[in-house]
Amino acid sequence: MARPLGSLPMNLPMIAAPIAPETIEFVPNHGSGPRHSSPSNFELLLENHHPLVKSIVDRMKCQFPARIEIEDLYSVGVTGLVAAAQNFRETKNKSFIPYASIKIRGAVLDELRRMDWMSRSGRSKAKQLDTLISRIEQEQGCAVGPEQLCEELDISGKELNVLMDQVRPIEVISLDVPEEWEESGHSLHEIIPDETGISAFERLERKELTELIAERIKQLPDVPKRVLAMYYYDGMKLADIALAFGLTESRICQIHTLAVSQLRTYALGLLA
Repeated sequence: MARPLGSLPMNLPMIAAPIAPETIEFVPNHGSGPRHSSPSNFELLLENHHPLVKSIVDRMKCQFPARIEIEDLYSVGVTGLVAAAQNFRETKNKSFIPYASIKIRGAVLDELRRMDWMSRSGRSKAKQLDTLISRIEQEQGCAVGPEQLCEELDISGKELNVLMDQVRPIEVISLDVPEEWEESGHSLHEIIPDETGISAFERLERKELTELIAERIKQLPDVPKRVLAMYYYDGMKLADIALAFGLTESRICQIHTLAVSQLRTYALGLLA
């Protein structure tokens, strides 16, 4: 049985690897309590620590799936740096780098969780199943079968199938970019048929049917023909049509129903 693909890192350490210390000078705070960084300090923090974002994301990206756009995560990391610079309090936080590292990592992980198609519980189940499969393979030195998993998890085959459906990974591919395995160079957008689209034959058949029904409408008596035209083409209400003909609305409704019924019978006869 194929092993499930690895999941997004959910338990990455929240503190960045040690970085060379840097001295940051702050304007003394003479107020009664801690205050946020001044505008000048805010800009200085962003300018001096912008490379920290790339450093942290680059260390994390080796654990990301290939489908993750690293450039997007750089931008997300910058938002974490901005939040750190805005909320940094010089009397409460002794050093900016560890504080900013937590904010940057937190912003990146939050974005990854937001992009993740699987729920946290499903991701946890996938990780536990992957760990179990790895352990059995190491102990027995061979691939794990469904029977062994059912025995280890104490579940039935049906329950195992449900579990596998829950943790089955989803691979995101582009419909417009040709895949490496496609020798013709065509994209999937050009290859995969649109099941909801109308084929050329169906389009031609509908056109012919429309023309035949239009000819049949011309053969109707004058009043039913005019009622259909006023109702479907002019968008008039039955009450307004009745007023135009000097008839009751119920009589116009009867004429309309009879005409439509005749056309429906005619169309069904063509399609039979």
